Amino acid sequence: MPPSLPAIHYRIDPGECRAHLYRVTLTVAAPAGRQELSLPVWIPGSYLVREFSKNLQSLRACQGGAEVPLAQLDKHRWVAQCRPDEPLVLSYAVAAYDNSVRTAWLDATRGFFNATSLCLRVHGQEDAPHGLEVVRSPELAGWSLATGLAPTQVDASGFGSYTARDYDELADCPVEMGPLWTASFSACGVPHRLVVAGAAPSFDGERLVRDMQRICEEAIRFWHGAGQPPFDGYLFMLNAVNDGYGGLEHRNSTALICSRRDLPRLGQSDMDLRASEGYTTLLGLVSHEYFHAWNVKRLRPAEFARYDYARENYTELLWFFEGFTSYYDDLLLRRAGLIDHAGYLKLLTKAINQVLQTPGRLVQSVAQASFDAWIKYYRQDENTPNATVSYYTKGALVALCLDLALRREGRATLDDAMRALWQRTGGGPMAEADVLAVLQELSGRDWSGEITQWAHGTTDLPLAELLAAHGITLQADPAQTAQRLGLRVAENGGIQVKTVLRGGAAEAAGFMAGDEWLALEAQGQAWRLLKLDELLLYAGSATEVTALVARDRRLLRLPLALPAAGAAADTVRLDVQDAAAAQRWLGAAASPA
Repeated sequence: MPPSLPAIHYRIDPGECRAHLYRVTLTVAAPAGRQELSLPVWIPGSYLVREFSKNLQSLRACQGGAEVPLAQLDKHRWVAQCRPDEPLVLSYAVAAYDNSVRTAWLDATRGFFNATSLCLRVHGQEDAPHGLEVVRSPELAGWSLATGLAPTQVDASGFGSYTARDYDELADCPVEMGPLWTASFSACGVPHRLVVAGAAPSFDGERLVRDMQRICEEAIRFWHGAGQPPFDGYLFMLNAVNDGYGGLEHRNSTALICSRRDLPRLGQSDMDLRASEGYTTLLGLVSHEYFHAWNVKRLRPAEFARYDYARENYTELLWFFEGFTSYYDDLLLRRAGLIDHAGYLKLLTKAINQVLQTPGRLVQSVAQASFDAWIKYYRQDENTPNATVSYYTKGALVALCLDLALRREGRATLDDAMRALWQRTGGGPMAEADVLAVLQELSGRDWSGEITQWAHGTTDLPLAELLAAHGITLQADPAQTAQRLGLRVAENGGIQVKTVLRGGAAEAAGFMAGDEWLALEAQGQAWRLLKLDELLLYAGSATEVTALVARDRRLLRLPLALPAAGAAADTVRLDVQDAAAAQRWLGAAASPA
């Protein structure tokens, strides 16, 4: 191997894009006599064992052109019997069919991969420099490449060689390829880049860039005031698809997915965009993943100080890292002027109702939900709302309560606490004890009671009391039909029951997830139901009806008592009663003094 190449070098050939195969050649300059290799089973930021090795095929190992013995140890580990004085060369292919932010995708129009899906880890040399070379083949004419890795020798379109300090950095810098729309902007003097795949011709990229710049500047000022962020540049990789949403954070980049219809379109007015729920959701996603560059990529659980790619990495703190980020993603949109007070309160109302309408909030704490993410959050089923709570959504409400409680006492805010945590840990790993320490230092009192109750308990949060102290009232509101019945359904030419909520009328009647609700009998008549809202139309004044459902091809008649209409404790709205008090919270400057 030429001496200019790093000790660990990967050559990625995406030329077989029509077969959806990446060809990988891994060269280890100085292997161990018994060299172990493995492919990660998960990717940091997405807490599920995904078994990436299931996509690896045709693995071979050679030295000096001769094949060497290669034995598989388990589902994701191999060992090669080597001569330590000669480079070890491994070749294999990876099938890439997952059009998400977590693994790898390749077809004739686009390529994307995380190193955790393509790059075998060389045991014992994880801390050595790693080189990544992505070759351009004739099949990729018109493509360009974008990644957060440091380039060493690349062409004008970005194909060529890159270097990572170690395997962790390689794993944290995904690669996007294709005929990309691209733009650059500066936020607080730091270069940022946006690349977009799959956008329609109507895409107004300039508008999106302007709004993203405001988000980035607000976040940088939040953490550092006039100082500099912990990266020299930042890359946004956005994949626009027919229907999709999601993101995955990285140290100096993020991979995002959105629906094409949610992108800003040429000719849209400011009023149209302000009214677009999809575009606001996209901006919130951008804000969320960018905030993660501080909160979870640097400030992160002490358990994540060094990732173990071979198994689950447990922490009880996802309520802080994902939940608090979920609090600030929309709040920073408000502070950046991209939504108004009403728009922000609408988003907050949605979050509150999501938690209140989840019976699992009374069963599982957000700390336990964090620990159980590997088996529950990413493996949701028909019982999930009854047994679990989202550490994203309830975690955001814990942050809200903490911020409002601090502000009510008048000595500090959650903004101050986040920056104090950054200073206390040097922007590094942290524990819950660090959170409690900075809260006490800033406010002069112990907050362990609140954290124990809000994060480790299952009682409802004191939202009404704390919001009222800041000019916002929380009012009970009439529930929709599904919520009144305790159902979550899908409607597409019929009513398919997805979830039966604990303690509701539907559970008492004997409904089950998977049932198809076909018809209704009420007051001596029978009616075919196509939408759930038709229930009240055909029930009339009846308080008890019979539901006809299909289950496993059997027709069942279920007696259903209809709950009375009116305000519900699990459906609320927020109203501004004191605009000045609300302004002191919602209009607060994000910058440190």
